[in-house]
Amino acid sequence: MSEQNETEPIPNLQAKPKLNIPWLLRMAWRDTRRSRGKLVLFLSSIVLGIAALVAINSFRDSLQRAIDEQARSLIGADMVIGMNKEPDSLAAALVDSVRGLGARSDENRLLSMVYFVSSNSTRLVQVRALEGGFPYFGAIETEPEAASRTFREGRRALVDYNLMLQYEAKTGDSVRVGNQTFLIEGALRRIPGQTAMTAAVAPVVYIPRQYLPETGLMQRGSRVSYYYYYDLDRTVEPDTLGKKLEPRLEEYGMFYDTVQTRKESMGRSYDELARFLALVGFVALLLGCVGVASAVHVYMRDKLKTIGVLRCLGMSGKQAFLVYLFQVAGMGLLGGIIGAVIGSVVQLVLPELFKAFLPVTVDAYFSFGAALQGVLLGIFVSVLFALLPLLSIRQVSPLITLRANVEHLTSQKDPLRWGVYALILLFILLFSRWQLGTWWQAAYFTGGVVAAFLVLAALAKALSWTVRRFFPTNWGYVWRQGLANLYRPNNQTLLLMVSIGLGTALIGTLYMVQRTLLSELSIAGSEEQPNLVLFDIQNAQRDEIGELTKKAGLPIIHYDPIVTVRLEKINALTLSDVREDTTLEISPRVFTREYRITYRNHLSDAEKTTEGTWEENQSVEGEFVPVSLEDRYAERMKVTLGDTLIFNVQGAPIATKVSHLRRVDWNRVQSNFLVVFPEGVLEQAPQFHVLMTRSSDEQQAARFQRKVVEEYPNISTIGLDLILQTLDEVVSQISFVIQFMALFSIFTGLLVLVGSVNVSKFQRVQESVLLRTLGASRGQIFAITALEYLLLGALAAFIGCAIAFGASWALSVFSFEVEFVPVVWPLVVIFMLVAILTLAVGLLNSRGILNRPPLEVLRREA
Repeated sequence: MSEQNETEPIPNLQAKPKLNIPWLLRMAWRDTRRSRGKLVLFLSSIVLGIAALVAINSFRDSLQRAIDEQARSLIGADMVIGMNKEPDSLAAALVDSVRGLGARSDENRLLSMVYFVSSNSTRLVQVRALEGGFPYFGAIETEPEAASRTFREGRRALVDYNLMLQYEAKTGDSVRVGNQTFLIEGALRRIPGQTAMTAAVAPVVYIPRQYLPETGLMQRGSRVSYYYYYDLDRTVEPDTLGKKLEPRLEEYGMFYDTVQTRKESMGRSYDELARFLALVGFVALLLGCVGVASAVHVYMRDKLKTIGVLRCLGMSGKQAFLVYLFQVAGMGLLGGIIGAVIGSVVQLVLPELFKAFLPVTVDAYFSFGAALQGVLLGIFVSVLFALLPLLSIRQVSPLITLRANVEHLTSQKDPLRWGVYALILLFILLFSRWQLGTWWQAAYFTGGVVAAFLVLAALAKALSWTVRRFFPTNWGYVWRQGLANLYRPNNQTLLLMVSIGLGTALIGTLYMVQRTLLSELSIAGSEEQPNLVLFDIQNAQRDEIGELTKKAGLPIIHYDPIVTVRLEKINALTLSDVREDTTLEISPRVFTREYRITYRNHLSDAEKTTEGTWEENQSVEGEFVPVSLEDRYAERMKVTLGDTLIFNVQGAPIATKVSHLRRVDWNRVQSNFLVVFPEGVLEQAPQFHVLMTRSSDEQQAARFQRKVVEEYPNISTIGLDLILQTLDEVVSQISFVIQFMALFSIFTGLLVLVGSVNVSKFQRVQESVLLRTLGASRGQIFAITALEYLLLGALAAFIGCAIAFGASWALSVFSFEVEFVPVVWPLVVIFMLVAILTLAVGLLNSRGILNRPPLEVLRREA
């Protein structure tokens, strides 16, 4: 053999019991001379997985550094206190007590329609009424720059830049907010802590706070948020102050934020996204590991005679094992370095991809730690997943040099193989724990990956056994030969079924989950569903708005009263009881939050009874008022039928009893509620109303919205079509990022496929020559090869799509808690593409087989 002639003279190994590592390293290097192309090809399958992980981890480091450097500008103050209702005297006193510790700025936020005079257009925006020197850190970026200061000096406004472009407004034009008209002083470019995505969903208009009462927007029932920004004295520690005030803030339904708490919350939020994307890269790496294990197995079979010669010359099994272990480790080092370089380059574009989601400016930089992790990971996974085929080297019989058909492995069982299986399982568990952060998530992920591997491997073995056991002897020649390739020695059934099947499962799962989440947003598409919502309708305006809607030719689909309440007791439990006894597993938030409820004696089309009764003539007599709860909300509060609840309705306590539970379809476009009271209880309570209607076209909706804004400026109208369009853009950007990372898995699967076919190419040449010697034509050999890859690709893709279907159902139901929408046609498209791609790659990489002369094989066999 040629490899044998190129080896160095072997020293007297029996006389030197030492391993002689330098000599083994030289042997490993020299032995790769004729096989470096194969080694580079199959080990390149780990490169993209390493690259994905290095890119994500480098981006995570860059993001964390940017958050640390720009932390104070995220909230624009040392501390912010907020609440979603008008503060009472006690809450106001608490807010004022902090004022003595530094400067304060006040801000009110509310949703309202604004009217652009120049374009005669209306738009729902978030109005922010600001008073004081906020921001104390960072800046409100405007165009022109001075507008962030000068707009506070009169009846002037700052308007979101993209909103001005959309409605063709410019500086100096007028915008009407409620009853008041403001001069547009400048365009808002960026606000502390705001992302481009949130600006697109809820564009901002700033006005001076002293003019807010004149707009007429702050009426009873209006949803106004109150924020207080503090520039604290240097002697005051914001986090210490916040923890001291936290119990009283929660009691009054308030919250606080500091630079440190914002850093931590942002770090957690974006770290979870980075963890998810890193897991996508990890799956790509696992695919590459499968390719490494399978390709090393085939590579070792090609090296058996060389190993036999070395064994005859006195090399021990342990030394032979180390020679090829050094080869794999060296190629793993090379693959890790290449992957780290590619990942470091890819992470340069990630800040641009995530730009719309980030409230800080991220400058990508080279992360030595992430690159080093990638290099070490390349070495480790290459060695770990190559150990199973490498262990068999220790049992190669020297007799293989004398008789090619002798059993080259001893029949003795190797307990180290079980140790390698355990190491692989432990590695997946620990690495996923590092990426996900919790053991139970790591256990679920590891279990899912192992289950997918086992299912695909078991089906591959079952396929080989079934074809061999029930071989169709009466079928045509091409069919028989193509099917026989599924179980012949050196077959690729296991490798391709696992690698292609797992890659298909990943892509299919990502796509189906994306489709399911998108279907959650597609709620205004049918002709029966409303696409216009009017809210903040006061009691005195109810009948007038109804008449105005009918005159505009629009139907009144839903018209619901809404009352704001708070929960005071669950049975005998209060907020303090829940805080003291964590074993109750009831969140304190059920007491501190405000609820917007309604009253009626019937169920809507989106509601279905799960327990109890809710009748038209619901009785309200007795000590307790019967109420209906949404079933999952009741489960979170640990209440069932017959339990009592005490609600605070604008200062008046009302004792209620849970008499009905219902399932709510939250995807329906209508007012859905957690709590429903019967009629005859809340009619005199302070309330506002929500009306839902549907316009036939955009022009009709625009005319109606302008009419409402002109006559009732306190009422806001929402065009759901515009909101859904915006949400669709948001989801599309998120989907693009996920699909971008999924490309690493796709290309890894291709590399594994190309590598496996190339490494076993000589085996295909042997079979081709034998078939041609027996009289097979080139066309028949081509058809046999095509049939083999088509069968493997189709079966692997089918199983992968089946796994994707099951995984998508599990993620939708248990992780995202949404209704699973089975959309089959994307899986059909993925199935066809994967099957055709496998066939194409297999044929392209095997194209040289038909042109090999028989003598090439005969000489090599000789």
